[in-house]
Amino acid sequence: MATGWPVTLVDGPVRLRPLRRRDGQAWLALRTANADWLEPWDATSPVPVDRPRPTFGAFVRLLAAQAREGQTLPFAVDLHGELVGQVTVSSITYGSLRSASIGYWVSRHVAGRGIIPTAVALAVDHCFQVLELHRVEINIRPENEPSLRVVQKLGFRDEGVRERYLHIRGQWCDHRSFALTAEEVPEGLLHRYHTS
Repeated sequence: MATGWPVTLVDGPVRLRPLRRRDGQAWLALRTANADWLEPWDATSPVPVDRPRPTFGAFVRLLAAQAREGQTLPFAVDLHGELVGQVTVSSITYGSLRSASIGYWVSRHVAGRGIIPTAVALAVDHCFQVLELHRVEINIRPENEPSLRVVQKLGFRDEGVRERYLHIRGQWCDHRSFALTAEEVPEGLLHRYHTS
């Protein structure tokens, strides 16, 4: 198994844990109920895909294999034991870069309650303190106000616009890139979030 995986991270009622196949029904129900809230930001393939979409089980197996290889950390986000979203640490790179990217989503019915800032802070601290990464970045569409509030609350540094960065709903879309290095949060991001 990769360093630091599997792991469960907890702060109050917010818990990050590995995404599991048995989450399928709840995960699919959340994604369906929140389709209009989430789909404007979901990445799509620029190349036509002429095969069926993978099942949830296949999706989780792929993420689990990537986690075992140390490439990805696919976290379910629970609130009081109920699945409410997902945080994924991806593009984990070691060597001289020691970096990763974080993506996240949360159900609209719990948005704005500090769940995702807490979850992202837990994931960042795990990346810095356990995986010993140096830099974490988050890329957000400029018009995605709820996601922009997350990085603002956490004090991520705005590094500018990446033009035509990601394919979403049939077009290449600009994203703003935000980053944080380990030196910026010596006591941990969760600590800084709670004391700011």
